[in-house]
Amino acid sequence: MSERHLLVLDAGTTSTRAMLFTPDGTRVATAQADLTQFYPQPGWVEHDAVEIWAHTLDCARQMVAQAGGADAIAAIGITNQRETVVAWDRQSGDPLGRAIVWQDRRTADQCAALREGGHEGLVQQRTGLILDPYFSATKMRWMIDHWPEVAAGGDRLVFGTVESWLVWKLTGGLHISDASNASRTQLMALDGTGWDEELCALFGLPCAALPTIVDNAGDFGATLPDLLGGPIRICGLAGDQQAATIGQSCLKPGSVKATLGTGAFVLASLGERLPTSAHRLLGTVLCQIGGRRHYALEGSIFVAGSLIQWLRDSLGLIAAAADTDAIARSVPDNGGVVLLPALSGLGAPHWRPEATGIISGLTHGTGRAHIIRAALESMAHQVHDLAAAFAADGAPWHVLRIDGGMSANDWIAQDMADMLDLSVERPADVETTARGAAMLAGLGCGLFPSLEAAAGMASVRTRFVPTMTADVRAARLTAWRALLARP
Repeated sequence: MSERHLLVLDAGTTSTRAMLFTPDGTRVATAQADLTQFYPQPGWVEHDAVEIWAHTLDCARQMVAQAGGADAIAAIGITNQRETVVAWDRQSGDPLGRAIVWQDRRTADQCAALREGGHEGLVQQRTGLILDPYFSATKMRWMIDHWPEVAAGGDRLVFGTVESWLVWKLTGGLHISDASNASRTQLMALDGTGWDEELCALFGLPCAALPTIVDNAGDFGATLPDLLGGPIRICGLAGDQQAATIGQSCLKPGSVKATLGTGAFVLASLGERLPTSAHRLLGTVLCQIGGRRHYALEGSIFVAGSLIQWLRDSLGLIAAAADTDAIARSVPDNGGVVLLPALSGLGAPHWRPEATGIISGLTHGTGRAHIIRAALESMAHQVHDLAAAFAADGAPWHVLRIDGGMSANDWIAQDMADMLDLSVERPADVETTARGAAMLAGLGCGLFPSLEAAAGMASVRTRFVPTMTADVRAARLTAWRALLARP
């Protein structure tokens, strides 16, 4: 079995990918397909669940062929964009509308009404999450209220996050969700074993439409034989940020990872200690193995890589994301320009869904490079805000391990080390989300005896150490805080 590969299906926000890993952690091959983004109204973001499935199947078939057939795959691990919700028909397996994406803000009024009704304390105490459109429960309720096909679903209505949708399609009807994804719905208590009936009632959701909650590693079932040329066991499931934390070997309390993808997500492992926060950070399940839960404290930034995409696609300021490193270095500083990247509101620790983006400090002397540099600087500013909140909650950072597409930018990595006054480590292979899913799949199929043993799949790292003087750091933070304070 040791010669066989681990196949990871990574259902992200902007693309769907499949990757092959060997048990020693070598990434052998990758197939990728971009996902169509639908923006029906300002603040609304949707995906086509049929497209997600079609791309996943196509990418998986490419990797199975590369491996030499289904028999060459020891197990499948699935990782996914969290909080994104799909509703489908239990009998036909067809979606009842588009998937509502984690970035979507359409339920802001619904969340405000629940807050005004005094329900946030209960939700936060039970789930570790605040009332925000980011999470899944209000998205599900919105579908019932606004899409007739969902409202009429009755006993045939099924809800799931993206990993649940993919497992259903791969197996022909297995309806499960792993504990890490379930912990992001606002419908599962962090210390509970199943769905919380009181929370389901609060959001007006039928518990019967939800999947069975399972571990993150185990033997969950096999793919239909005709899909991939033979049955392949599905043995690992995890939300993308939890998978990246595992892939970075941030398993012990005090170890912290930041994934710089479409958004940016920071998780600090807490071990088996139930997470609580007085600074509007999120408590989440890091993983559940053998029925035992390990937790993390999390801060979520809504706009990271999507800001660079906006500079490229909407403003035309850059031709390619990779150009930003050299452009940022082409000027000595930001020229007084500060950018608040609230294109989808502000996430932790501010939680201002109504906030919009601001670029301040523009003069006749401002050039394209200053705006681009200010955009990159906003990444470190947001992460600095999170670091302060984590420390105030008793979870200070000792070293930060970064991954995701933006982490390949040396300028961003160094700027983060400078602004945090902390060493930042980046793995040689930044695909740690997929690596974490591979580790879980390897554990689930018996390749590894424990997650700690699976950590041998981790990549070597490059280290960035702070070089910025305290006065420069303080000046940047003063300008950033002034922008945050603007209405």
